Amino acid sequence: PCQTNIQAKYTEDKNIYSIVEPTDLRLFEIFMLLLVIICLVWRCFIVASAWNLKPYKLVGNEHDVQRLIVRLLGEQEASRFQIKITGDLKENRDWFSVSRKSESEPVTIEGSSGTAVSYGFNHYLKHALNCQVSWDGDQLELPPFENMPVVEYGFSVPDSFRYYMNVCTFSYSYVWWDWARWEREIDWMALNGFNLVLAFTGTEAVWKEVYLELGLTQDEIDDHFSGPAFLAWNRMGNMRGYGKLSDAWHKSQVDLQRKILQRMRSLGITPVLPAFAGHLPRAITRIFPKASITYARRWNNLPDKYCCPALLLPSDPLFQKIGSMFIEKLKEMFGTDHMYNCDPFNEMEPNTGDLNVLRGYGKSIYSSMSTVDPKAVWIIQGWFLVNEKDFWTKERARALITAVPLGQMLVLDLQSELRPQYKKFDNFFGQPFIWCMLHNFGRTLGLQGALGQVKQGILEGRKQNGNGWYWNNDGRHRNKLRRL
Repeated sequence: PCQTNIQAKYTEDKNIYSIVEPTDLRLFEIFMLLLVIICLVWRCFIVASAWNLKPYKLVGNEHDVQRLIVRLLGEQEASRFQIKITGDLKENRDWFSVSRKSESEPVTIEGSSGTAVSYGFNHYLKHALNCQVSWDGDQLELPPFENMPVVEYGFSVPDSFRYYMNVCTFSYSYVWWDWARWEREIDWMALNGFNLVLAFTGTEAVWKEVYLELGLTQDEIDDHFSGPAFLAWNRMGNMRGYGKLSDAWHKSQVDLQRKILQRMRSLGITPVLPAFAGHLPRAITRIFPKASITYARRWNNLPDKYCCPALLLPSDPLFQKIGSMFIEKLKEMFGTDHMYNCDPFNEMEPNTGDLNVLRGYGKSIYSSMSTVDPKAVWIIQGWFLVNEKDFWTKERARALITAVPLGQMLVLDLQSELRPQYKKFDNFFGQPFIWCMLHNFGRTLGLQGALGQVKQGILEGRKQNGNGWYWNNDGRHRNKLRRL
């Protein structure tokens, strides 16, 4: 056959030779090439859409931004400033403009959102008036009204996400705060342009309702929850017990969370709420004795009494049931803005490296969110890739991360200033990520920092399609070297 213009093709399933004309082969090859090109273009479109992930739009309102200025300056001095929120992005970016056209006119700050105009107000305070608003004190001695600088300038914020807070900080700092301290902190967030912020206060009250509905007793729930100083680690499944939360505590936290969320939303800050990672009280086996239960790995050599909560396997239908119940109850109590943080393996290796199980966790966690909230975006800390680097090979990380539809997971690349993981894991296989600075943790408290690496790292992350930056610190009132 090789000596003719006809090519023989063996068809195994029929065990015969079929005669194919060369022209047919060329057409088939062209068709396959076009199919590959279409698939690649579609893949690029999906990846580009993922990289362009934006916070669901919370614009905020002018009244609440003006009240922020009043809290800082007082009624009389605040009247020197006028606020205007347009709600419109410019080239998909937040922006603000500052204008004072004459010595007799107020300063007008216009911008795309409450956080943008708050950022613009703070920018004018700093750079035109040499003022400062900080954690530990303010310098707000304004010059006479007629001596305030006449200016006309604008600024386009380069990052879609300006993310703030660390899961640990809720135990190390926030859990001891009242509303006055929270109000001050939320003002500070807006003044520094943060638009995506963790909001975990009151989480245990939601879980308490879910656990009671599932049939757990109050004593069983009390045995599971940790005390306020350890809640962060209880929430991530690292420990159980070690303290007790009263009914009065739950009520106070729910009331406080509602104030926190109302203020964040009114200023244009998108709150990030918790979701279900699979960790449960051990007593869940009394209610569901046939459930596919394993136990979390021992963390920090904790004794048996305080370690190793139950960990539900993702293949069990109970995973979806409990995860969806939690999101429904969460929405009922606090509303939602579609952004959820969930860390199934924080500082703990999974019990198996099986790719199907890891992929199952990714699918089940996301599904338990999206079943109730179709707009859900899963935010995951990338610290597990740093802390358990020997376990998380590229194949295992890919199994977990790509189990979620592209653009519906946002990876926090913790400690990017020293150990960026996006380089190791192929820009997280197409999922959008945030370049993070781990500002302080593990007794790192000094007035110090790798400033050159921080500045250069942010710029490099943006080139790799990072969607924002994250100031991530374990505790407050430490190390003022920030915001380069």
